[in-house]
Amino acid sequence: MRKQVRIMGVPIDQVTLEDACNVFQGFIEGKDCRIIVTPNTEIVMEAQKDASLLTVIEDADLVIPDGIGLIYASKIQRTGLTERVTGVDLMLKILNYCNQHQKRIFLFGGKPGVAAMAGENISNKFSNINVVGVRDGYFKAEEEPEILEEINASGADILFVALGAPKQEKLMHQYRQVLKTKVAMGVGGGIDIWAGTAKRAPEIYQKLGLEWFYRLMKEPWRYKRMMALPKFMIKVLLSEK
Repeated sequence: MRKQVRIMGVPIDQVTLEDACNVFQGFIEGKDCRIIVTPNTEIVMEAQKDASLLTVIEDADLVIPDGIGLIYASKIQRTGLTERVTGVDLMLKILNYCNQHQKRIFLFGGKPGVAAMAGENISNKFSNINVVGVRDGYFKAEEEPEILEEINASGADILFVALGAPKQEKLMHQYRQVLKTKVAMGVGGGIDIWAGTAKRAPEIYQKLGLEWFYRLMKEPWRYKRMMALPKFMIKVLLSEK
């Protein structure tokens, strides 16, 4: 039975990483394309003013609590989220599954050449995964039918989409009835990490829920985006009064 909580009106699945992996395995055995989205506090804030994004999240088949702010908010509101589940960690779990079961994947997004680098690194690490297609994230709207045809023709079981939020979520939602993959998952910077063009925060920052602070130290020009977390927490605290 699917359990969801509401964080500022946005539905989030009450899952651990293991739960999310089990849900994915159920998806891969189905017939229709299932959508996995990975909202953090920034996306939840964006959904407050973007009704179409909220609809996309509402319609997704799995909504994992990617942002540490969502866990803090859940504890304050006593709604039951217990564990942050990052898109990067779930992607790794999925890749392990794909390696064990010889699945086919398609990587879509990133700057030119990045998806190809990620595909090569994934193939080197997981000898039983078949990377059946890669495509960068630079395209015009009129090219979308051609891209969909390329993805479907590849025979991929899983599509990883790294176009940045909310573009990746909206595109998956728009074409879910056309896609022939069993799963489509928004992975944001996940492809960059696999390509080696971006790095995750050190493990200590991950465990403390301070990956956002590490990114801010490394990329101070992102401070405007990083302000979403304190703004989010202020709204959560005010809603409790």
